[in-house]
Amino acid sequence: MWLILAIASSIFAALTSILAKIGLSGINSTLATAIRTTVVLAMSWGMVLLSGAGRSGALTAISRRSWLFLILSGLATGASWLCYYRAIQIGTVSRVAAVDKLSIVITVLLAAVLLGEPLSLKPALGCLLIAGGTLLMVL
Repeated sequence: MWLILAIASSIFAALTSILAKIGLSGINSTLATAIRTTVVLAMSWGMVLLSGAGRSGALTAISRRSWLFLILSGLATGASWLCYYRAIQIGTVSRVAAVDKLSIVITVLLAAVLLGEPLSLKPALGCLLIAGGTLLMVL
């Protein structure tokens, strides 16, 4: 199931880039990011309500540590989106998207260092190929 969801995520991410590039025509990238974020916020809370994930006491049951890291993750997401939208507005979306996927390499390295996840030969080689492919896409 995770693989199906991951593939769906990649398709939606690709559509996000293309639709955003079209939508950014003639408007400020920060304003566009705020509009997109408002839609994502409404959609997220809608899913919480529909799925029952917001049942009574669910928010108060979240630990301070989880709150802290979810807030930090949200700040990182916001910074990423602001940078991404400005980059696709002034650059070629295919190149920006390729460079953005370097996040995979950075994530694998940070997961190994910060989370202690194993880094075997296959993922390391995959990261090298992603980095090399990104270089080919950009040059």
